[in-house]
Amino acid sequence: MTEFNKNPDREWIKQRLIGASVCILFVFAILFLRLVYLQIIKGEEYRLLSEKNAVRLKSIKPSRGLIFDRNKKLLVDNRPSFNLKIVIEDAGEVKKTVSEVAKLIQVPFQELMDNIAEAGEGAFYTPVTLKDDISRDQLAIVEAHKFDLPGIHIDIEPTRHYIHEKTAAHLLGYLGQINSKELKRDKYPNVRAGDSIGRYGIEKSFEKYLQGKRGGRQIEVDANGRTIKVLKTVEPVAGLDLNLTLDLDLQLAAEKLLEDKDGAVVAIDPNNGDVLVMASNPSFDQNDFIGGISSIKWKALIADPGKPMINKAIQAEYPPASTYKIITALAALEEKHIDINFTTFCPGFFKYGNRVYRCWNKNGHGELNVINALVQSCDVFYYQAGDKSGVDTLAQYARGCGLGKKTGIMLENEKKGLVPTSAWKKERFKESWQGGETLSIAIGQGYNLVTPLQMAVFIAAAGNGGTLYRPRIVKTIQDNNGNIVKKIDPDIAGGLPASKETLDIVKEGLLNVVQGERGTARRIRLKNIEIAGKTGTAQVFSIKKGEKMDTSDLEYTLRDHAWFICYAPAENPVIAVSVLIEHGEHGSSTAAPIAGALIEQYTQNLLAKDPLTE
Repeated sequence: MTEFNKNPDREWIKQRLIGASVCILFVFAILFLRLVYLQIIKGEEYRLLSEKNAVRLKSIKPSRGLIFDRNKKLLVDNRPSFNLKIVIEDAGEVKKTVSEVAKLIQVPFQELMDNIAEAGEGAFYTPVTLKDDISRDQLAIVEAHKFDLPGIHIDIEPTRHYIHEKTAAHLLGYLGQINSKELKRDKYPNVRAGDSIGRYGIEKSFEKYLQGKRGGRQIEVDANGRTIKVLKTVEPVAGLDLNLTLDLDLQLAAEKLLEDKDGAVVAIDPNNGDVLVMASNPSFDQNDFIGGISSIKWKALIADPGKPMINKAIQAEYPPASTYKIITALAALEEKHIDINFTTFCPGFFKYGNRVYRCWNKNGHGELNVINALVQSCDVFYYQAGDKSGVDTLAQYARGCGLGKKTGIMLENEKKGLVPTSAWKKERFKESWQGGETLSIAIGQGYNLVTPLQMAVFIAAAGNGGTLYRPRIVKTIQDNNGNIVKKIDPDIAGGLPASKETLDIVKEGLLNVVQGERGTARRIRLKNIEIAGKTGTAQVFSIKKGEKMDTSDLEYTLRDHAWFICYAPAENPVIAVSVLIEHGEHGSSTAAPIAGALIEQYTQNLLAKDPLTE
């Protein structure tokens, strides 16, 4: 028995069986571990991948919020857009499919491929927009060949529609497609590749309210990505609507008056800072930006010498010219350098050191006090008033009147202008301030720079008794059921640095600029409405001492800018207007009539309304 158990053949067979068993167990262990990895560790991921072969989650774009004027007139709404999209996972040979689509709709192949590249590597199962807002002819061609275009489908989505072409374009703004960098920052949680976001104006400033929230639809698809049936739908939530302070009728009138001119018009309510008009010319059609503006149109806009892409109301800076004399008057009166009884004689020039500074009226204005000097816009009087005050005191009052800083309007890229001081010049040019430069500053020339909006806010404050309001462009934000979600109240930004007595003196001068017999803007006088304001002519081209030149001989771009700022009715103003016409030469003849026409229309409209509905 013992011998049998020690049989070497049996021992060999036993060892072979044990070895084979170990190998089998090892193989099964590997298979078991692989199953654990696939079904437990990676099970959820592969389950989702398998479901995506048959089920897609299709995002539904929300409607963007609507934009209304102060009288509930619709300015911006949405229309249906046919957007050509591709699901890469369903498209088979992507380049081949895209090439076929490009031929059918006559769009460059590379343009479509660039859109796929822009979407990034993660857009494998997510629809990628090849072309936004295709035409109905292109739609018909794609639909006719849809069985030959795997992964290609058309989504009908809401897209922006600006009802009045070019109207308030700089205020309302436009949309542009979001890029991959912006998507990665996660600033826009409800936006996907191919979507558009606000790029300018109100559309950008109020993006978070206008955007809305996406919905979704779970659909079953076939092997080519075509929908078989809808499994579940979550409706999108529309963006919130904006009720602006803008008056559409007045805006249209302002743009009509600016039609053949370059410049800006701003009108605000002096009692709360509401922006009634913000017109900048030349303008642009925001609808051109929907789906991406063509390179030809974009190059034309950029090359236009009138600079249509700049909002001249808040982004262009100009010397304030004689409108600045209001500030010089405030400073000299408040600092007691002059009073109502102070007079000076204007012979048509003012000698300062070894230089002679001319008045715009070469024959002179004679004996004048501060009121008459405003009425006739006498340079000589304000040379002296400015010299008595000094540049740094003038700067102090200018800043107190809202110049040299942003107004705080809820629009991006607002410029702050420039209020020069002796310290500023020292830092900027490494040179000391010269007394003669103060004379230029005192009449609104020299280094002074302002925006039309700043001057509108300033003259409104002069009219309402001294309160500076932060310009307001949106009154309320509401949902699509009309419920108010947010109310934006008027915001006081400060007060003019002047006593009531000083302000009353200045206001009398402003009134007689229009209503007085010798006022520089007397030609725009209205029958039943008293207007108070100030003209200005901002020098663009400097004529050398002793040189005489007829301005009609100057090139258009070298001619002076024309200013007029005003409020009306003078006793209880309901509107303040700032008009700047580039190279318009004379404020009295070019800018003032525009303001007069707007005031007449607005006040007549107010009278025509039922007071109970206000």
